[in-house]
Amino acid sequence: MSHLNSEIVVALDIGTTKVCAIAGRMNEHGKIEILGIGKVDSPGVLRGVVSNIEKTVQAIEDARAIAERQIGQEIKTVHVGIAGQHIKSLQHRGIITRDTDDEIRQEDINRLVSDMYKLVLPPGDKIIHVIPQEFTVDNEQGILEPIGMSGVRLEANFHIITGQISASKNISKCVERAGINVDSLTLEPIASAEAILSHEEREAGVALVDIGGGTTDLAIFHEGIIRHTAVIPFGGNVITKDIKEGCTVMLHQAEKLKVKFGSALSDEVFDNRIITIPGISGRDPKEISEKNLARIIEARIEEIFDHVFFEIRRSGLERQLKAGGIVLTGGGSLLRNIDKLVEYHTGMPTRMGMPIDRLAHGYAEKVASPIYSTAIGLLLHGIAENKRVKSPQLSKENVGTLENAEIKNDNNFLDKLFKKTKEWFEAEPDQGIE
Repeated sequence: MSHLNSEIVVALDIGTTKVCAIAGRMNEHGKIEILGIGKVDSPGVLRGVVSNIEKTVQAIEDARAIAERQIGQEIKTVHVGIAGQHIKSLQHRGIITRDTDDEIRQEDINRLVSDMYKLVLPPGDKIIHVIPQEFTVDNEQGILEPIGMSGVRLEANFHIITGQISASKNISKCVERAGINVDSLTLEPIASAEAILSHEEREAGVALVDIGGGTTDLAIFHEGIIRHTAVIPFGGNVITKDIKEGCTVMLHQAEKLKVKFGSALSDEVFDNRIITIPGISGRDPKEISEKNLARIIEARIEEIFDHVFFEIRRSGLERQLKAGGIVLTGGGSLLRNIDKLVEYHTGMPTRMGMPIDRLAHGYAEKVASPIYSTAIGLLLHGIAENKRVKSPQLSKENVGTLENAEIKNDNNFLDKLFKKTKEWFEAEPDQGIE
C-alpha cells in the first residue's frame, strides 16, 4: 500500500496529565509516518477516569485543533484508549464435555469462552477480555492450540479483564461531544505493549510497567500471551505531591523540580547542588538540597514498585521474567536513574521502552519519548483495523468465517482482542446496571 493513498488514522490518548491526538499513516515499507501531534493538559481526568466532562471535552477539542492544523484536514474519527483504576483482572478455569471425541473445532473454544462471560461480577462491572492461557484435552496439559486434536473433555485457564461500564461511557461521551466519532476503544496497556515490546520479549517473559500521571499500568507477557494485568493507583502525580509537602513549595514548583532536577536514585547525586526557589509574595527564597529532593522521589518510586513486584509475585510468573525482566514506559519513566533504581529494588533486568521501532525514519525527535507509547500503540491498532476493514477477505459475507479462524500468531490474537473490546463497549449494559 503506497503512503500516497493510505488513509490518515488518528489516535486519542486521554490521560491524567495530558490529552494527546496523534495522526499518522503507514508508508510503503510498513512503517508509521507521524503527520501531526496535538498535546494539551488534561485537567478533567483523575487517575485515568474522567472526573469533569466539560474540561475533558475542551482538552479533546484543543488537541484535535492542533493536530488538524498540522495535517491540513478535519479529524472525524479516532481510536481511543481506556485505562484507570477501575480495570481489574482475575483468573478462572472453564470446562466443557463434548458429545464426541472427534476433532476439536473453533466452535468448541467459542463455547468455552462464552461460558466465561456468564461469571457473576460486582454491580457496574462487565467483562472486557477473556484471554485463554492454555488448554487441557483429556488430561493432556499445556496445549496452546487444541484445534484439530481429538478429545471429549476440553478445559482452559482464562485471564479475564473487567472494567466499569460508566467509565467507558464517560470517555465515549466526551469524544462525541467534541464532535468526533469513536472508531474503537482499546485497553491502554495492550496498546503500549504493541508499540514497545518485541516478539522475543513477549515469548521469553516480560513485565511492561507504564508509569502515567495518575496510575501505573502493569501487563505481564509470557509465551506470547498476556498472563496478568493490574492497575496501581499511583503515578507521577503522587511524586509531585510528595515534593510539594516535603519541600513546602507550590504544586507547579514541585513539578518543575521533579522534571528538571529530580533523580530516582539519591546515591547517584554527587554534587548535591542547592536549588533556589522564589518566595511567595515577596517572602525569602527557599533553598532545597538536590540530594534531599532525590530521597523524596526515591521513597515514592520504591513504594510504587513494591506494589508492582507484589503483582508480579501474585501472578506466579516471577521466575519466568528473568530473561525479559521489566520494561518501563510512560511519562513517569523519564525520571533520571529510574531504571537503575528499579533494577536494584526488584533484582530484575530493566530497560526503557521507546516507541520508535515501528516508526519511519525522519520522525520528530519529541515522538521518541515514552510519553507517546500508548498513543502510538493506539495508532498501530487503528491502522491495522483500517486494513482489515478494507481487505477483500473482510467483507460482510466473510466476517463469520474470520471470527471462526484459528489464532495462529500473536498479532492475530491481539487483533481479535481489539475487536472484542470494540464489541463490548458498543454493547448495551446489562439490565439493572446503570
